[in-house]
Amino acid sequence: MNEAEPITVACLDLAGTTVADGDTVRTAFTEAIAALGIVSGTAAHERALARLRESHGESQIGIFRSLFDEPRAQAAHLAFERSYDELVDRRGLQPVPGAAETLDLLRGAGISVCLLTAFNRRTQARVLDTLDWWHRADLTLCPKDAPRDRPRPDLILTAALRLGVDDVRNIAVCADTATAIRAGRRAGASIVAGTLTGAHDHDRLRTAGATHILPSVTAL
Repeated sequence: MNEAEPITVACLDLAGTTVADGDTVRTAFTEAIAALGIVSGTAAHERALARLRESHGESQIGIFRSLFDEPRAQAAHLAFERSYDELVDRRGLQPVPGAAETLDLLRGAGISVCLLTAFNRRTQARVLDTLDWWHRADLTLCPKDAPRDRPRPDLILTAALRLGVDDVRNIAVCADTATAIRAGRRAGASIVAGTLTGAHDHDRLRTAGATHILPSVTAL
C-alpha cells in the first residue's frame, strides 16, 4: 500500500468480528422461524438455515424478506429481536479476545472507528450497551442508515461521508462474512480483511475478495 494513502477510517463488523457470537444469531433465527411454523426436521427449516448461512452479513430483515412476505417477515424479525434479547439476558455477550483493546489502539493511532452491523438499530444498541462499547466507536451504523443492503457498498460509503474520508482508499474494512467483504471491495477500501472468528471460512472470504485473511481482528 502506498504510504501516501494512510488508513484514516476502520469499518468493523460486530457479531463474529469484534463480538464473539457462538450460536446466538443462529439460535435466535431458528426460534424466530419456528414462531412462524418452520420447525426443525422439515425441508423448509433446512432451506431457511441454508439461506441464513449463505446470507450472513446481509440485514436480518432482508434475510426474512427473502423467506416470507412482508407481514410475516416483520413478524419473524420481531421474534428474532425478542429471542436475541432473551439469549443475551441468559448468556451475556463477550468480545472477541483482544477486540476492545484493538478498537482503542486504532482510535489512539488517530483512526476513526465505525462499527457496522446487520442487526437493526435496537439490537445494535443492545450489543453496545451490554459491552459498554459506545465510547469505543466514532460512528455506529446499521442497515437503516444506508439506502441499500450489503453486499452493495452503501453502508461503508455512508461511513466515509459521515467521517469525512477524502479517498475511499483511506478505508480499512474487517469482517467475518463474504457479504461484508464484497461490500468492502465494491466501496474501494484499500484493506478488506476477512477474520476467521465468525460465519465464513478462509476459502469463502478469499473468494469474496478479501485482501487479507486474519486469525482475528487483533491482527488488523
